[in-house]
Amino acid sequence: MQYKVFIQSNDEQYVGALVAAYALKRNSRHADKFDVEIMHTKDFPWLNAHAGKKFLRGAEHRVWEADDLQSFTPLRFTPPKLMNYEGRAVVIDPDCFALGDVWELFTRDMQGKALMCRIRPAFKDLPAYRASSVMLLDNAKLKHWDAQKTFDELFEFKKDYMKWIKLEYEPDETVGILEDVWNDFDRLTPATKILHNTYRRTQPWKTGLPVSFTVRTKTKSASFPKAVVKSVKKWLHIEKARHYERHPDPKQEKFFFDLLRECLEKGIVTEALIKQEMAANHVRHDALELCLRRAA
Repeated sequence: MQYKVFIQSNDEQYVGALVAAYALKRNSRHADKFDVEIMHTKDFPWLNAHAGKKFLRGAEHRVWEADDLQSFTPLRFTPPKLMNYEGRAVVIDPDCFALGDVWELFTRDMQGKALMCRIRPAFKDLPAYRASSVMLLDNAKLKHWDAQKTFDELFEFKKDYMKWIKLEYEPDETVGILEDVWNDFDRLTPATKILHNTYRRTQPWKTGLPVSFTVRTKTKSASFPKAVVKSVKKWLHIEKARHYERHPDPKQEKFFFDLLRECLEKGIVTEALIKQEMAANHVRHDALELCLRRAA
């Protein structure tokens, strides 16, 4: 049986994807038994075919921005077809970093399920949902997955992006539940298997940079007093700066830059690439300094 990890990425998150790929092999005792592939949006031109057009996302019609921080998300659904609907795949976001051995996922009993993922708990105004950011896939049972076809249907308003990403089109009986540690949302503990720096504003390699993602809008309008306060703040230029913030857990920042330093030492990532990514505002401007400081 073929086993492969797919990491979706774009220019914005390419360094993260390289580090994620390294961590998967580094922390597995069976690194020779599975492959890792980075799926870059530039290699899937159909993602740009609808740039600037409106698609259905929950209760709103949003414009597809091909250069958004998370423009790679439709690629989560490409692995089964890429593997000819054979074998098993693990698909992860480029901000997911393995501490455990991913081979444990590949070899686990899926009990006949087509896929497995964790449940993201209810958060603020969002109810709990299936998180597709880390998935274990039995490709033979997912022959109905055609990412490009579904992506096109978003712009025909036949499919809803949010329902797609939250796996709501998958029958309950075909979805198994992974333990939270396989997709630990901004939580790093001795039990964590895959750390997911899912809160975009505090991703450790972005600190200080201008925010580059589309901010989710609430369908419920603001109350009159709040709207007035917001307008006044904007007029006085005291509205919260839209920049990536420092991660509240120093251990997670250290974890990422330790991995990035190892990637530099092994030639997986070059200083030239990091400088290029810093110049493009894809990586914080003190990234090399942090790596060199840890090497000292």
